[in-house]
Amino acid sequence: MSVNPYKKYQEQSISTMTQGELLNILYETCSKRLNSAVANIQEKKYDIANENIKKAKSILRYLDTTLDMTYDISDNLSSLYNFFIKTLTTANMKKDSAIILEIIPMIDDLGKTFKEAEKIARKKRA
Repeated sequence: MSVNPYKKYQEQSISTMTQGELLNILYETCSKRLNSAVANIQEKKYDIANENIKKAKSILRYLDTTLDMTYDISDNLSSLYNFFIKTLTTANMKKDSAIILEIIPMIDDLGKTFKEAEKIARKKRA
C-alpha cells in the first residue's frame, strides 16, 4: 500500500501548527464553506449546499467543544457558536442563502479577532 506524500505532508503540517494557526484555518475554512453554500443554493445545487453547511456546522461544533470554560469569554463564545449552528440549520432547511449571508460577516469578524490575537501572542513569544 503506497502512502500519499501530499496527505502525509498535510497531516504533519497540521500537527505542528500552533493553536492560533489552527484556529485561523478553522475560521477561514468555515467562511469558505458558507460562501460556497450560498453560491450552491443560488445555483439550486442543494445537495452540495447541504454538505458545505454540514461541514461548517461541524467546525463550529468543534470550536465549541474545545473551548476552555475557565475563561469568562468562553461561555459567550459557546452561545455564539450555538446561535450560528441553529441559524445554519434553519438556513439549510429553508434553502435560504440570505440567512447564511447574515452570519458570514460575524464569523469573519471572529476569525479576524483571533488572527490578531495570534499575532500579538507571537510577538510576545518572540
